[in-house]
Amino acid sequence: MNDVLKDFVRLDLDRKERTGCAEVVYCAGKTPEQTAEIFRRLVEAEGEALGTRAQKEQADAVLKLFPDAVYDPLSKILKVERKEKESIGRIAVCAAGTSDLPVAEEAAQTAEFFGNKVDRFFDIGISGLHRLLGTIDEIRKASCVIAVAGMEGAMPSVLGGLVSVPVIAVPTSVGYGANFQGLSALLAMLNSCANGISVVNIDNGYGAGYIASQINRLAEHGGPEKRS
Repeated sequence: MNDVLKDFVRLDLDRKERTGCAEVVYCAGKTPEQTAEIFRRLVEAEGEALGTRAQKEQADAVLKLFPDAVYDPLSKILKVERKEKESIGRIAVCAAGTSDLPVAEEAAQTAEFFGNKVDRFFDIGISGLHRLLGTIDEIRKASCVIAVAGMEGAMPSVLGGLVSVPVIAVPTSVGYGANFQGLSALLAMLNSCANGISVVNIDNGYGAGYIASQINRLAEHGGPEKRS
């Protein structure tokens, strides 16, 4: 193990005790060696580990240690997961367009990793409103909705007026020049007139999946999980 890893990696191994979810690895900016060592230590402590924004070289390094690790190049999710895991409740992950799928899948797989049942509703953006309306009865069965959209970012507002549960809006950097790498979608979502909408950062599928997991656990258990 190199000196940089010894000196600068201080894993928060008590986080699951405090918050209900173990620390997650943000892989961007880390070397393959660092990523693999962090995964090794997390798996030893927790039995599993989740990484976001992972590149193939990082995944290859982790796979050498854990051949059963799974890497999804679309969402850039890298995980070592327990074989038996209960899935509770229901979270709806909605993506406006196919170009939004990397962020939507990051949200969906994050929520699944934390033990939630996820239903996916993809390519239901408002340019073809009938597609969204055709799935709305199923979306309404969820404890919360993640709405992922780029361009003008209007889909979360539409969903906010159609469902009775929290909507987590995720702006993406998908769009032409005046989209400003997702800024226009972010501002549209922040200025939504629909009730019950919260907004995470641009392309932050992980953040949306984490918040949705907390909401879903509250809906299923009726309150925070008790920890000693």
